[in-house]
Order: sequence, then structure tokens, then C-alpha cells
Amino acid sequence: MSGRKHKYVAAFTIAELLIALAIMSILLAAVAVAFKASIESYRENENIFKTINNARQAMLRMTSQIRTGDNFNTADPPNRCSFFTAGNEDITYEYRIADNKLYLITNINGSEYVLCSNVASMSFDPTQTQDGTDVKSVQISMTVAIGNIQKTISAATVVRKNLD
Repeated sequence: MSGRKHKYVAAFTIAELLIALAIMSILLAAVAVAFKASIESYRENENIFKTINNARQAMLRMTSQIRTGDNFNTADPPNRCSFFTAGNEDITYEYRIADNKLYLITNINGSEYVLCSNVASMSFDPTQTQDGTDVKSVQISMTVAIGNIQKTISAATVVRKNLD
């Protein structure tokens, strides 16, 4: 025997490195999938929030103008509400199922403005005065949809000029 001593250096073998690399790649793939799902969920929630917020703003505008309105068209179908505002402007709120939008129409010049998109359904339910010549109150129901999520927003307003 010779007087030489063997020195062993502690190190990883190739098999150990390959196993560690495989485990690390599986963990990184799982993190990437979770991150992507988180981003998609955030975008969907943001779209839902924007749609519902837009619907609430439209509802606030409609109830404010209806509350102070006058000379309502009592022959309007459930998807339409026509009247004169406090400023004597002839307007119509109209829901069109063909494009799922709520419009504000100024009847003097025929201008149309989109108040709300992604509207799945909408109805105006007026209650007429006792003599049947005008509208006493209006109940409004609007359902907005984004993806497979639907939310219904409802409001009721009493026309101040016709409180008899």
C-alpha cells in the first residue's frame, strides 16, 4: 500500500442535478399557471366592476331626470321612457335588445348617446296618475351581463310634479 490518501470532494452527481432541475421546472410551471389565472381573474373582475358602475351611473341619471320630469308618454312600450326634463328638453331613454345598449335620445334633433352597454334586459314600469293623463312614478329594472355573470339593478322614482 502506498501512503497516498484519497480525498473525496463532496458534490452533486449528474442524476441529483437532473432530479433537482425537474422538480424546479414543475414548481415554476405551477407558479406560472397560478399567476396567469390571477391576471385573468383580475381582468374579469375589473370588467364586471366597470359594467356595473356604468349601469349605476345611468340609473342615477335616469332617476334624477324622471323625478323632475313632466309630460310623460303614457303609450311608451316597456323598453322606452319619453318625457320632458325640468329644463323642458324632450328626451327618451330607450333599451335596444338588438345591440344590448341603453340610449339617451334627444328628440328635438334626434341625437343618440349610448348610456350603458352590456345590457341584457331592461324595463320601465310607469304608474299613471289617477286621471290617467300622466305618470306618477316609474320603476326601472336593468340587468347587465359580462361573460356568464349577470347583475340586476333596480330603482323606483316618484315624479315630483305628479304627487296627487
